[in-house]
Amino acid sequence: MTEEFRIERDPLGERKVPADACYGPQTSRALENFPITGHRFHEAFIVAIGMVKKAAAMANKQLGLLDAAIGDAVIEAADEVAKGLHSDCFVVDVIQGGAGTSFNMNANEVIANVALVKMGMKKGDYKTISPNDHVNMSQSTNDVVPTSAFIAAHMEMDKLLATTRRMIQTFEEKAKEFDHVVKIGRTHLQDAAPIRLGQEFTAYAEVLKRDLARMGRTTANLLNINLGATAVGTGLNSNPQYIKLAVDYLSDITGYKLHTPDSLVDATQNTDNYTAISASLKITMINMSKIANDIRLMASGPYCGFREIYLPERQAGSSIMPGKVNPVMPELINQVSFQVIGNDHTICLASGAGQLELNVMGPVLVFNLMQSITMMNNAFRVFDEYCLRGITANEDYLQGKVANSATVATALNVHIGYNLSAEIAKMAHAGGHGTVKQICMTPEMQERIKNETGKYLSEADLDIILNPRKMTEMGIPGEELLNKK
Repeated sequence: MTEEFRIERDPLGERKVPADACYGPQTSRALENFPITGHRFHEAFIVAIGMVKKAAAMANKQLGLLDAAIGDAVIEAADEVAKGLHSDCFVVDVIQGGAGTSFNMNANEVIANVALVKMGMKKGDYKTISPNDHVNMSQSTNDVVPTSAFIAAHMEMDKLLATTRRMIQTFEEKAKEFDHVVKIGRTHLQDAAPIRLGQEFTAYAEVLKRDLARMGRTTANLLNINLGATAVGTGLNSNPQYIKLAVDYLSDITGYKLHTPDSLVDATQNTDNYTAISASLKITMINMSKIANDIRLMASGPYCGFREIYLPERQAGSSIMPGKVNPVMPELINQVSFQVIGNDHTICLASGAGQLELNVMGPVLVFNLMQSITMMNNAFRVFDEYCLRGITANEDYLQGKVANSATVATALNVHIGYNLSAEIAKMAHAGGHGTVKQICMTPEMQERIKNETGKYLSEADLDIILNPRKMTEMGIPGEELLNKK
């Protein structure tokens, strides 16, 4: 069966378009020119451009620039795009030349054809409703696409920020749950002074709070949009009243208090808001990768690793080794981190590739930014739900490790001096001499302590000094014993 086509024209000539397609000739050319990734634009970006086109049509109609009947049809069609009713009609690839012109024209053609059908006309009757003259009135790709990108990114960032807050809350809950669990800390991956497991989880919550604040600050910058700037930021072919009306309408539609920046030329040619928000995402994922590495180390085992915590078992970990279970959720966080860092590098390169009045690399900027936001939101949600909330501590094991650790000798420093404390720690490390306390209680060591410090340390004194919990708190364990004769 031969596929039916309709013949349409654009500035480059005639073009065959599938008869039932809701797009037009410029979209058709983009499909031919840019078969690059196989990825279409993010759903939030499609929704956002529907909102922008609706606001623009409302402003143009109010100013009498757009015929009322045509305006109503365009507004209704754009509203349907904003509700996601025609997302399957947005078919152009995310990576494309032209600074996003193909995406903008995809939107213009879809809205025009949907509006035509609503008016009882045939698709492609652009003399009645033109994608350029009516749907794109008072606009340019160079203000519509960045505005849509900012709104889409803000909508998705709202989700990410909410998910991050929930994850931080879980870290804080775990910090309280593990506050009584003392373990051996590690520096250089070697045994160090004792620390509470709860203190480690508190540190994770605190760094993520800074990340949350940083992401929030950069998200706020997305409220400054260049709608009305048209091609180069001068507002050519845009009624001065249109800008305020369109931005006010768009604020009502989105629920965001949007602003027109002082310089539309600056807002049109510079892309630092993309790089700022991407940097905040990158920093967050660097911190999350470190946290994931810590959790993987602490959960390593179950017999020959650290064995400090247990993670929820999510799935079989090997196709050949029976019973093996892997830390798949922390591993997921690591991999998302690598992707976000790579996306940020792409965004930085693209942002620096602008020339004069426009950065034409907008499509790859937006694609990578939206991918990072979406991946982080999804990853944080499953990490929180399927891993973090179910972490438990191997308390008895940790208690035994602390009791037998030579690093508790650190607390002896201020009482008997570093050199003698180091000797005791070395003996405890070597084995065969007992614990640090037991070594201190031998007659030989008691005598050496007396000779070097002028005082004895009783068993009760050592219980105070070597109290593991006290070692995890600010101050000197057994400070009251320092002046003891």
